Order: sequence, then structure tokens, then C-alpha cells
Amino acid sequence: MPSTFTGAVAAEIATRLNAALAPSRLEVVNDSDRHRGHAGHDGSGESHFTVIIESPAFAGKSRLERQRAVNAALGDLLKERIHALAIRASAPGE
Repeated sequence: MPSTFTGAVAAEIATRLNAALAPSRLEVVNDSDRHRGHAGHDGSGESHFTVIIESPAFAGKSRLERQRAVNAALGDLLKERIHALAIRASAPGE
């Protein structure tokens, strides 16, 4: 079963997104166990994530702009620690 805010990588994702985007809602779901044996599963238990984020910073932004903002906030984590990231980003009231 996926878990929320577990492990060092999930906590770092949450910290960076809170700092960069001041979300009104944030869930970081660790999907890694569902990808055991697949490419990119590194055995650490923290390689695949889903981020559900609602932020006023996304108002008037396209889906692509929202995803780029999340990716920018995570920076080097995407290159070094995260193999796969699903993003569900919205503005309040959507």
C-alpha cells in the first residue's frame, strides 16, 4: 500500500515543495513497492513517487508550467534519487 511522507526522499520532496510553492495541500505518495522488479527500482524503497499538490502559485498556469515548477523545486533529486514522478498539480478551487 502506498505511504505518504515516509523516508528521507519523500520528506525532502515535501520540504522542497513547501518552500518553493507554499501549497495549500500536499501529498507525497511513495509508489516504489508497486514497481519492485521494474527498471529504475533501485531497492532503496524510494524511487517512484506521486505528488498531489494544490498551490495558489498554479493559478492561471498551464499543466506544463505547473509540472515545470514542481520539477524546478525538486532539482537534483530528479537526477539523483527519483526514477519516476507522477504530478497532479492544481490551483485552489479547481
